[in-house]
Amino acid sequence: MARIVMKFGGTSVADLERIRRAAARVKVEVERGNEVAVVVSAMAGVTNSMVKLVRDAANLADLREYDVVVSSGEQVTSGLMAIVLQSMGVPARSWMGWQIPIRSDDAHGSARIEEIDVQDMVRRFGEGQVAVVAGFQGIDPQGRITTLGRGGSDTSAVALAAALQAERCDIYTDVDGVYTTDPRIVAKARKLDRITYEEMLEMASQGAKVLQTRSVEMAMKHHVRVQVLSSFEESPGTLVVDEDEIVEQALVSGIAYSRDEAKITLLRVPDQPGVAAKIFGPLSQAAINVDMIVQNVSAETERTDLTFTVSRADLERAEQVLRERQAELGFDEILSDPNVVKVSVIGVGMRSHAGVAQQMFTALAERGINIQVISTSEIKVSVLIAEEYTELALRGLHTAYGLDAA
Repeated sequence: MARIVMKFGGTSVADLERIRRAAARVKVEVERGNEVAVVVSAMAGVTNSMVKLVRDAANLADLREYDVVVSSGEQVTSGLMAIVLQSMGVPARSWMGWQIPIRSDDAHGSARIEEIDVQDMVRRFGEGQVAVVAGFQGIDPQGRITTLGRGGSDTSAVALAAALQAERCDIYTDVDGVYTTDPRIVAKARKLDRITYEEMLEMASQGAKVLQTRSVEMAMKHHVRVQVLSSFEESPGTLVVDEDEIVEQALVSGIAYSRDEAKITLLRVPDQPGVAAKIFGPLSQAAINVDMIVQNVSAETERTDLTFTVSRADLERAEQVLRERQAELGFDEILSDPNVVKVSVIGVGMRSHAGVAQQMFTALAERGINIQVISTSEIKVSVLIAEEYTELALRGLHTAYGLDAA
């Protein structure tokens, strides 16, 4: 007998027929003798509808009330899942975040889980009951409902698996695993049997939308084995595990891309200590995240150009923040370009092999693709290129690193 957590995303519970299909998978695990906790998202499209209602009600709504409204979708799904399981002869009971309880901080709209008390849930397991948990929800120190941010049900599931010391956390979604790159663009993309936490974290943060970044961070911290698999197909998924569970590491495991990028260049910035802090400080205060940064070498000793990227949604606000401080910062002109994409090659095998970046640069050059910005980490090389070259770059790099399916 094993203890497992099964999480079903919005598309997997989009209507009653899909909820019944998901419940049938749960019943299979119960019949195998496993103790099962099910975490559910809101039905597809419901959270977006709730967010729109809040925004229509008030431009700057109280975030505590925002959480009350947008968390309601998961409550509906958990109740329906419990009802369907009961109709199949499976003892089940729904649990809201506050009933478990899942204790979080009070950062409403993007709260972080601090503790989960699973004592009562474990007792119910002993009675043969399946726990159906509303994902995305928590409770703050004042007893108010919180939500965990977009994709927060993944985080709920992994955190619950850690608290329950579950054998694994199965994430059911509309894809059948983690691929070497986006199979909608690269027909020869391969599904990976296993991927390390670090690689999955980089792929999630660099644009792959299979798992939410915070859920991968939590899985890595607590060594929760996560399996990504399809709600709609009976096929093996991809296991996200510790590096020591993978016998032979590929040089590059995957290629991710993000279209949610915009480039900003400040021309003729004073080249002196403290200028970067003056530029990026106000952006941070405005909750604008800066990603890739490059300072150009200038022929002038007192002036330089500074280029960095922000999310496309933040471009207009970032420009406004900088223009308001142009006199103070001393730059001559601000240039922006929203038509860029970030492409990243990722693999823990990079740690022990040289020349990965050079291989990337060569493959792009052979296809006439200009690199605008470069950033690296221990297991990742990212470049910024013009958006029009996205598909050409992905296909070329996928072939260059030997990732094409046979």
